Amino acid sequence: MPLDPLEASGTGSGARQTQQSNGRMLGKLVVIAVMMFGFGYALVPLYKEICELTGINVLSSKDGLTDGIGNTQIDKSRVITVEFDANAHGPWRFRPTVSSLTVHPGEMTQVIFEVVNTQKRTVDAQAIPSYAPQQAAAYFKKVECFCFRQQTLLPNEAKQMPVVFFIDPKLPRDVTTITLSYTFFEVAAPAKKAT
Repeated sequence: MPLDPLEASGTGSGARQTQQSNGRMLGKLVVIAVMMFGFGYALVPLYKEICELTGINVLSSKDGLTDGIGNTQIDKSRVITVEFDANAHGPWRFRPTVSSLTVHPGEMTQVIFEVVNTQKRTVDAQAIPSYAPQQAAAYFKKVECFCFRQQTLLPNEAKQMPVVFFIDPKLPRDVTTITLSYTFFEVAAPAKKAT
């Protein structure tokens, strides 16, 4: 029987051991890869279950369990009447689209003011808010307002400008009505530099 050249040199058993060792390592790596895939696949349902059990990061209701749960920062036990007023000092018509709203403290609300430039020239204008009673100013929180920046109105242009606000629930309980008044006035255009 002919001898294997590797066996004849005495290195055949070492090569077989290396092949067997490599085979075992490959098997272990395949098992680890399958386990990692399985863990990654199971992670999403596992995460959802943990979130439902702990009550965190719940994005959808299950079997109506979250019915009746809303924004807990809204004080539904109180109602505040917010009245809107507009004063125009300049060449335009300026008014709120509604004269008043009733809101709950903490509730995000939007109201629209309309302005029309009645001139045949471009006008730069700025709105300044005021509040009554004055103590309400600290509790009236505007998220978005046309009063935050200067407005440019083209000749005969009409604009609808939003005010997004909420009333801080810490508003004293004796305040049940707030008037938000804007005075819209023309701003002189900045002087052009001589060149």
